[in-house]
Amino acid sequence: MTQRVAKEGNIKYALSAADAFIARVAPGETFVVECAINANDGTIRHVGQQLTEADVTLPFVNGATGPIEVAGAKPGDMLVLEIVKMEVDTLGFTALWPGIGMFPDWVRQKEFGLRTHVVEIKDGLVHWSDKVKLPVRPMIGVAGVAPVHGAVLTVDNGTHGGNLDVQEITAGNKVMFRVNHDGAHLFLGDCHALQGDGEANGMGAIEVAATLTVRVTLETAPARLTHPRIETPTHICTLGCARPLEDAMRTAFQEMIYWLEDDYGIPAPEGYMLLGQIAEARCTQVVNPKYTYICKLDKAILAQFAA
Repeated sequence: MTQRVAKEGNIKYALSAADAFIARVAPGETFVVECAINANDGTIRHVGQQLTEADVTLPFVNGATGPIEVAGAKPGDMLVLEIVKMEVDTLGFTALWPGIGMFPDWVRQKEFGLRTHVVEIKDGLVHWSDKVKLPVRPMIGVAGVAPVHGAVLTVDNGTHGGNLDVQEITAGNKVMFRVNHDGAHLFLGDCHALQGDGEANGMGAIEVAATLTVRVTLETAPARLTHPRIETPTHICTLGCARPLEDAMRTAFQEMIYWLEDDYGIPAPEGYMLLGQIAEARCTQVVNPKYTYICKLDKAILAQFAA
């Protein structure tokens, strides 16, 4: 029987090695993780509902289910998280919340006040309105392991992962993290039915509860794996988490140059020039304490170097 990790009583608001494990999985095991909506579970009840300040307590948002122990994981390992399937709930929401988003004050007009847009999700569509339907593209917002030291809130991110908000963290893809503590301490949560680049309005994605089917394996960590990496069927991807935005981009590109040199034998100067021609890159979120930038390279082009 497939192990199921329940969300009830297991939601955390910081990634840390200090919390007791809530479940134990073996490398190669496929298991199911329940993830809560980005508000108190049960708060979102119907289309047309408006959240109040009492419904959300900042910074205790983006709750993640965990920590899950990966048996045998130790510092020096790389945890490979394979996302097999994502199933999202039937209600989600997005919201404008003063102080959160890319316009934290809207030129002293305090933005647009507190507004909520609850949507129905069915038949593979986000029902934005009676007229407008948007395709569901589910993703995991928070994915990561315990950081090297202390705790990092689930609203934040870093070399350990966390609140990355990258659309490529989705079914069919693999995410790689450097393990910092025995057992890895895996956390998953803050799922979205849909998110635009930048996640511009803070609670900008269609926040939704979800059930994840995932698999984990362990490998020896590459020497220069310092930020999470992603592999899709068509691309390899590196991430940078930083402020200002330029530093997030530089980090993502630097990580890609490391990967090209270490695994593909492409010298750093050539890799750098190659990125100038074929990099696919963008900011995936600009609203967290540290921004996230992704750099992607097409595997079909890289295959030519090995031919």
